[in-house]
Amino acid sequence: MSISAALMPEFDQEMAKTREALERVPTDRFGWKPHEKSFSIGELANHMARLPGWGAATMTTESMDLDPEAGEFEAPEPVETAEELLELFDTQAAGFRAALAEAGDEAMMASWTLSNGGEELFTMPRVAVIRGMILNHLVHHRGQLTVYLRLNDLPVPGLYGPSADEGM
Repeated sequence: MSISAALMPEFDQEMAKTREALERVPTDRFGWKPHEKSFSIGELANHMARLPGWGAATMTTESMDLDPEAGEFEAPEPVETAEELLELFDTQAAGFRAALAEAGDEAMMASWTLSNGGEELFTMPRVAVIRGMILNHLVHHRGQLTVYLRLNDLPVPGLYGPSADEGM
């Protein structure tokens, strides 16, 4: 079995569960923040919707520089409605899935570098970047989002089993 084929069940599960969490974010709460230093719920959801696109970029490039003046990264305009958010996530997840499905083991083991302003942050095999920077990063923010949902008295989806809102 190829590396990408081995990752596909995890990918499909995490994308489906992330979408379930994003489905609970109402447009009228996009500006809500739990603390002045925190992302708003809309900013957090926008970041989560775009993370799968970083996965596709990881699969199709050798590196990324996060500094828009020194590298190729450009901060995208945020979407402003729940409907646009889900459409963005679906598009990004589909592109990531396609890139992942096409990747052979050699591509998965090739080095990939993340920089900021020309300063290297890390170089790892793509498979490690996919698991660490993309999937684990997405799961981390999904955990944050479920706390935001709870604090707004919105139903929390069951992610790895039932939630208090979905019962046993």
